[in-house]
Amino acid sequence: MKSEGKAGLRDVARASVRAHVAEKALQLFDEHGFDATTVDDVAADLGISARSFFRYFPAKEDVVIGDPLPVGRQVRDAAASRPGTEPVWTVLRRAFDPIELDTPEDVTRGLRTMRVMMSTASLRARNLEKHIAWAAMLEPVIIDRLDGDKDTRSFRAQTLIHTALSCLDVALAEWTRREGSTPVQTLLDDAFTTIGR
Repeated sequence: MKSEGKAGLRDVARASVRAHVAEKALQLFDEHGFDATTVDDVAADLGISARSFFRYFPAKEDVVIGDPLPVGRQVRDAAASRPGTEPVWTVLRRAFDPIELDTPEDVTRGLRTMRVMMSTASLRARNLEKHIAWAAMLEPVIIDRLDGDKDTRSFRAQTLIHTALSCLDVALAEWTRREGSTPVQTLLDDAFTTIGR
């Protein structure tokens, strides 16, 4: 029993340190530029070694983009939980409901993340990889809601999913341009409505 408790506390402590490292790195990337800020710069600012940084993040890009799977699973599960009679486009819109940036801390972190990502080509490429991973997770959910043969349904599902992901990108970019003054969910509604017309 004791070893489980210690492991749990270690995990909590590790997650807390990881979040602190990410927050400081994002701040430096936002202030000085992603490419201009080295891992050594981040480590020195935190008072840790570069080796310690890499214990928390396999690559510098992971601080900004992170692991796509946890949020991807939330998006997939949100889509899967929608009523079977709901239009597919509505299902995809509601799939992004878990993406909330409501608290002041979320807004600050989200704006920093978006500014850094939008200004760095390698991060935009990693964001595309995230989209591909999310699309693969969403495809089985969306295919089951479409009529026609499997090949046609797969093509249509991918078309709808990637269009929805583009709406998410546009909404987040506009949210960033407005400095978080309009909720992301409102901008997502507007983007989806524009495509749905």
